[in-house]
Formats: sequence, C-alpha cells, structure tokens
Amino acid sequence: MSQIATSSVNFPANGSAAPGLLARPSDAGNYPGIVLIQEWWGLVPHIRDVAQRFAREGFYTLSPDLYHGHTSTEPDEAQKLAMQLRRPQAIKEIHAAAKYLISLANVQPKKVGVVGFCMGGGLACAASAYDTEGLIGAVVAFYGRPATIEEAEKISAPLLGLYGELDRRMGREWVSEFDQTLRANNIPHELELYPHAPHAFFNDTRESYRPAAAQQAWQRTLDWFQKYLRVEPNATA
Repeated sequence: MSQIATSSVNFPANGSAAPGLLARPSDAGNYPGIVLIQEWWGLVPHIRDVAQRFAREGFYTLSPDLYHGHTSTEPDEAQKLAMQLRRPQAIKEIHAAAKYLISLANVQPKKVGVVGFCMGGGLACAASAYDTEGLIGAVVAFYGRPATIEEAEKISAPLLGLYGELDRRMGREWVSEFDQTLRANNIPHELELYPHAPHAFFNDTRESYRPAAAQQAWQRTLDWFQKYLRVEPNATA
C-alpha cells in the first residue's frame, strides 16, 4: 500500500469555491482519480477514513464537502441536512470535483471514478447521468439509487451497485427492477446483493456494519475502478 498525504482543498464550483478533502499517494507517479461522495451524515470521520483507504490503494481521492462544513450524528438532523441540499448544485459540485482531479498532473487517465454511499450513491448515479463532458469513467453506488427511471436510463459510465438483501429501501425487488432498466438501456453494470446485510453495511461506525459483506464489497470496488480506469504501472512524474 502507498504512503499517503491528506489536505483540505478548495476547488472552483458554481461560481465560487467548494471545500473538500484530498487524500493521495505520497510517492511520485501517475494515479487514477476518484470522487468520493458522502452519506447524509456529511464529511464525517468515516468518509475521511474511506478516502484515506482509497489513497493507500493508489488513488487520488477527493471527497467534496457537499454540506460545506455541516455534519451530523443524529438521523433527524442528517435528514434535514439532506433535504436542504440543493441537488442540482450538488451534482455540479461533483462534476467540479472531477474536473479538479483531472487537472492534477499526477491523475491519469483523464477520467475519474465516482463512488458514493446511500445519499451519495444516488448522487454518484446522477453525476454520471448528467455527465455531458465525459468526466466520469466508472461509478460505484453503495446502497444508492437514481432519483427517477429517466435518470437511471441516462447513466453514461459502467456502474457497480452494491446492496444489502435486508435493506428495506433497496432490497431484492428494487435491485431486480434496476437491473432490468440498465439492461434495457445497454448500460454496462453489475449489481451485487449481499445476503443478511442491511442498509449501510459498509459503515464500520454504525450498528449496521457487516464485516464480511463490507470486505467483499471493498474488493469489488477496487477491482471495478482498476478495470475501467485502466490503472497502469506507475511512471515517475
């Protein structure tokens, strides 16, 4: 695994500057880029830890702070923050984060992956659906769903969806319907349904955490990005 460095960054978005966390390998070389999108809790320590995990695996990882400094540990407050989020603006910030990564000399190829969890998984799908500039090369959605069928039909990058069988919002029936929509529109995809796993099974700070499913989903995610972002052996920058 790579030695890493982390820093707070501001990148141009929506006519202003948007904040985020950048985690990257310390060694010189070329690395693929990933935009990591938060759950409805905000840019909390769990998401920061996931960003660092990606960096250790050799990815430049930018997690935009879509709440601009606000976080929550309580579901009611997190729901309010999510409802207050202006979705079109958030999607533009995700695209702006992708552009920022692509502008960095060490990020190769000049398309990035997008991965999100819960609310962030849905936003990852939306970012691909509205990607008119060809910024996104692959998507991973952990228990996230597009807002509409029309949005699902417009997803433009290969998509990996990771879901828990016991998720009351996105269980077996919903995954089957999503699969049919993606197939009908010839969108490259794989959908995984983990048995005995609930919603948020990847979050190791919550009671919903399921270590075995989380470990398998993590490896699937790394493999997906390595396949579609065409990770090449590092060359000195």
